[in-house]
Amino acid sequence: MYHGAIFYPDINNAMSAQTKENAAKLLSEKHREILKFYPLMANEIRSSKFSKDTAEVTFTSGGRVDILANQQNTKGARRHTLNIEESALLNNLLFEDVLEPVVNVPRRTIGKLALINSDELNGKINYFTTSGFKGSSEHERNIIMIKEMANLEGKMVFGSDWNLAVGFGRGETKAQILAKKEKLSPIFFAMNYGSKWTGATDNALVDINKLLTLRTLTKEEFKSDDKSEYILGVDVARSESKANNQSSIAVLKIKRNQNNKITFIKLVNMINVSNMLTFQAQAMEVKKVKLLYNAKVVIIDSNGLGKGLLDDLVLETFDINTGDSLGCWATINNPDIKPEIDNSEKIIYDLKPQSAQSEIIIAFIDMVTSGKLQLLEKRANAGYDIDDKDYATKMLPYINTDLLMEEISNLKIKQLSSGKYSIEKTISRIDKDRFSALAYGLWYIKTFEDNIYQETEIDAMKYLFIN
Repeated sequence: MYHGAIFYPDINNAMSAQTKENAAKLLSEKHREILKFYPLMANEIRSSKFSKDTAEVTFTSGGRVDILANQQNTKGARRHTLNIEESALLNNLLFEDVLEPVVNVPRRTIGKLALINSDELNGKINYFTTSGFKGSSEHERNIIMIKEMANLEGKMVFGSDWNLAVGFGRGETKAQILAKKEKLSPIFFAMNYGSKWTGATDNALVDINKLLTLRTLTKEEFKSDDKSEYILGVDVARSESKANNQSSIAVLKIKRNQNNKITFIKLVNMINVSNMLTFQAQAMEVKKVKLLYNAKVVIIDSNGLGKGLLDDLVLETFDINTGDSLGCWATINNPDIKPEIDNSEKIIYDLKPQSAQSEIIIAFIDMVTSGKLQLLEKRANAGYDIDDKDYATKMLPYINTDLLMEEISNLKIKQLSSGKYSIEKTISRIDKDRFSALAYGLWYIKTFEDNIYQETEIDAMKYLFIN
């Protein structure tokens, strides 16, 4: 963009990102880096202005570099070239409606004639991105552009994995990256270090583009807002990897309309509990989460390992740090399981997923396709240094949502001979605990919470006209 602004007088170059804040931060950082390593570039710059959500650099040639946001408020803006950061996060409908028209007006040469140069690459759009999910709009765009490049139609696609940076001594060493590979999920490493597009394409559980559009929540919740309903879905991990040995708790917040019908279900937090803990310790963590959100129901997968957790949830649990009682729970739907204390609060829904697997899958697909489900947004500045505990605590809900997306993208739907549905994993060693916890909660809400109608008495006299 800077070279273009020097060599093409009065050209307007723009860089866009998810928000203007993201774009301003990126341009500000790169501006300082350019001037540090290429100090002579300062002779070509007339002025530069940076703030939290604005950035503009003007050149002696009259050229300009500024920022735009991948949002509706960009509609109507005009630039000569556009550089889109993290285009894998871009909604394709928004791109076609808002960003693609930005470069409709070509640059004119300087002078009396002020012509449009036919040899100039007018209307150029550059896409920069980390790899994402197969089947997404950006994945399809890459495939189309590679074919156009092969046919010499003026497109270029190129990329690299972590070996290029290591070869030039940039960033982390090979040993550090390989150590991270052992800790990180295979899909995350493949996308962010291997530049590989991942996930299922054939028989994918849901449309990945639709799933990406659900990431609209800008604020996580670590406790109840004291006015909303919360439901917890819990899945006990059956991990094949000790590095990812964990149970998952999905915290779902219900939003209703005036008629008491559910309009949105918000996944405001996703919490992991180490499966290395005893069932007693896991029960303590689950009950503490329930108290934080004052959840009305906790859905437990009681098959296999889940039975051990359920057995401890129906006992009175004490906080080992404070000694306070966290309560004793009873089940809503299984009278055969007796709580330790009579007349305990009915909190647990004892779910046998195998008996309702097809319904759970259909409920999940319905919530995604209808747009009722809302997920936390993708944080472009979210680092994934698992050793930084303070940062991880603040970013954990967003990171877990990223990992949830990876789990869902790894799942394929399969129709059985009975006509019912099941799911299978594309990569077997990637767990699906976050997905399962979310799916259990959504199934319960759809089955038991979304069929509530307010009964009102009708006075027939109000509808009679008497002369």
